Amino acid sequence: MTVRPFLPWPDRRLRTAAAPVAAITDDIRRIWADMIDTMEAMPGVGLAAPQIGVMLRLAVVDASETRGQALRLANPEILHASIENRAHDEASPNLPGVSARIDRPRAVTVRFLNAEGEMEERDFVGLWATSVQHQIDHLNGRMYFDRLSKTRRDMLLRRAAKAAR
Repeated sequence: MTVRPFLPWPDRRLRTAAAPVAAITDDIRRIWADMIDTMEAMPGVGLAAPQIGVMLRLAVVDASETRGQALRLANPEILHASIENRAHDEASPNLPGVSARIDRPRAVTVRFLNAEGEMEERDFVGLWATSVQHQIDHLNGRMYFDRLSKTRRDMLLRRAAKAAR
């Protein structure tokens, strides 16, 4: 398939909620295939369609050690999140050169349309849970640094601007 370019921050589409997917079609499958190629080329453990300018609620996640286990999600929504948090360094190819340690629930239960077009509920733990939550944030027009305090967010954005020069 194709490795697609990333929208550069602060493209307004990165702040726009993505539209729901009505059905899993061949076009959706092609977008997912491009997203997986793009994610692997980063390399990364997840990608949301708005990051490459496709304003649909589509995500791919592969936090497996061996790779090649990419999960395709359409219209994902968190049904339950654990009380226990897990900190992980997060970044985005839309704002290269910076990262931040983000606390998120250690485990989540997510409902989504799978690659076969069936509604599925699945539990995610650890890095899988972190990546799924990160992608859902993108689908809702949020970036990982929105979870930081204003001071830390401003520092991160200044570092990113400096790194881009």
